[in-house]
Amino acid sequence: MDVLEKLTILTDAAKYDAACTSSGGTRTSKKGYIGNTSSSVAGCCHSFSADGRCVTLLKVLMTNCCVYDCKYCVNRRSNDTRRAAFTPEELADLTINFYRRNYIEGLFLSSGVLRNPDYTTEQMIRALRILRETHRFNGYIHAKAIPGTSPELVEQLGLLADRLSVNIELPSEVGLRTLAPDKSKQAILAPMRQIQTRNQQNKEELVKYRHAPKFAPAGQSTQLIVGATPDSDLHILRLTQGLYDKYRLKRVFYSAYVPVVEHALLPAKDVKPPLLREHRLYQADWLLRFYGFRAEELLDDRHPDFDPRVDPKCSWALNHLDFFPVEVNTADYEALLRVPGIGVTSARRILTARRVGRVHLEDLRRMGVVMKRAQYFLTASGKMPDGLRFTPDSLLRSLIAAEQPLLPQQEMVQLSLFDSAGA
Repeated sequence: MDVLEKLTILTDAAKYDAACTSSGGTRTSKKGYIGNTSSSVAGCCHSFSADGRCVTLLKVLMTNCCVYDCKYCVNRRSNDTRRAAFTPEELADLTINFYRRNYIEGLFLSSGVLRNPDYTTEQMIRALRILRETHRFNGYIHAKAIPGTSPELVEQLGLLADRLSVNIELPSEVGLRTLAPDKSKQAILAPMRQIQTRNQQNKEELVKYRHAPKFAPAGQSTQLIVGATPDSDLHILRLTQGLYDKYRLKRVFYSAYVPVVEHALLPAKDVKPPLLREHRLYQADWLLRFYGFRAEELLDDRHPDFDPRVDPKCSWALNHLDFFPVEVNTADYEALLRVPGIGVTSARRILTARRVGRVHLEDLRRMGVVMKRAQYFLTASGKMPDGLRFTPDSLLRSLIAAEQPLLPQQEMVQLSLFDSAGA
């Protein structure tokens, strides 16, 4: 099997891993090295999907051979699929040649488990070491740390990669035991804890010694599969909150379960991926990271799942009408962020503008406020838009109507992710 045939198999096998967006990591140009990574184009590449979209990374597996038999995975050992494996030299040469041809600017490397986690990680380390030391590649690299890998190898991997990730995959320990019996909660959390601790130590080292080697400077991320198990949105969001609090993750990615294998414990193959649910979880995740919300504010035991009709911020506002209206000329930053239609940028613009004068309703749209949502929840100098009358029921209908045109387009975009080998 030649390298291009392996590439076809192993990029297709990698397409269900969603955790590969731009990292925010930075590697400035260095004399004698090839490539760089800036915060605006971190991990960027020019690999194209079948529908013509630009894909940001060369995303590939070291191998799709796997000793594990995870029921949801297309690469599980019992699945009848074509198998392939790169040698470290093949993968390094392929990556550097793609870079020199201006196809890519970074690498996203994951793998099935060949023989055992340590052997597989050793192969990944060899490939990255050839890239970094032989080819002097200075671009962005995102590598997957395989659960069960020894701490010494995770350390070596982190010194070669910009970002590491350990996929939790299933939101509950029960789901993990049922669908991925070869994995354990402890095996997954141990490298996550190590990466978090080592990353913090490295920051302290860099303060004392400017030229100390960097360990995964862009941090770590993980991925959760949504819809393969009956876990509620509340359970998933609590887990996400805990990961951000305890392990200081940069991102948690959500992947709508795609029925690619037949199994009695999984949704049938003709069931559509829960793309709208995935979208709502991403919106809620944004609220956790940038808007000061907590998981228990957005959902509770009486309402364990998001309302598919409106986004989580609007849903929270509808359940807390006593908090509104918010006066934009006096409210603090945290209160402004609670208003549907006001984002981080528009909230800061409001704070800046009111230092020099009062903010009026007609000013808000120019500041980026989405008035079709925000108009129901704010006042400017004590005034709401003229003639605005609503009840809780009519308010819900208005918010649903404001969002409905976006949903088919959103589903179309997300569905196209599964048609791409690099999405």
